[in-house]
Amino acid sequence: MKVTTPIKVRYQETDQMGVVYHANYLIWFEIGRTAFVEELGFKYHEMESEGVVSPVIDANIQFKQPIRYGHDAFVETWLVKYNGIRTTYGYRITDQNGEVAVTGETQHVIVKKDNFRPLSLKRHFPNWHEAYQRALQKEDV
Repeated sequence: MKVTTPIKVRYQETDQMGVVYHANYLIWFEIGRTAFVEELGFKYHEMESEGVVSPVIDANIQFKQPIRYGHDAFVETWLVKYNGIRTTYGYRITDQNGEVAVTGETQHVIVKKDNFRPLSLKRHFPNWHEAYQRALQKEDV
C-alpha cells in the first residue's frame, strides 16, 4: 500500500539558491506519513489523546536532485517494516515531472508521553497493528 501526497513548494521552504532546503524534506516525510496513517483510518491526535507519542528514532535520507520554488512535489509513503514495536516508513519524493528528487526512511516507536517508555503498538493499539499488517501484505502482493 502506497499513499501519494502532493506538496506545493512554498518560498519559505527554499534557500538562497532557490531550491528546497534539505531539512524541509523531513517535514515532507512527516506530511506523507500523516497522510498514510489517515488513509488507514487513524489520526495521530487520537493516539496522543491517550498520552502516547511516536518519535523518530532513526532517519535516513538521500538527495538525488533539487526541487525548486513554485514547483509541485509528490511524497509517496509506504511501510517498509513493522514488527509490533518498531515501524519503518519509506518515502520517495518526486518533482512535477515524475523525476525522483529524494528518497528515505524513518523508523518510529510509540512511547508514553510522560516518561518516554516504549510501548507495544500491537498491545496498546490493536486496530493500528492489524491495519499495518494489512498494509504490509498489500505491499508484498
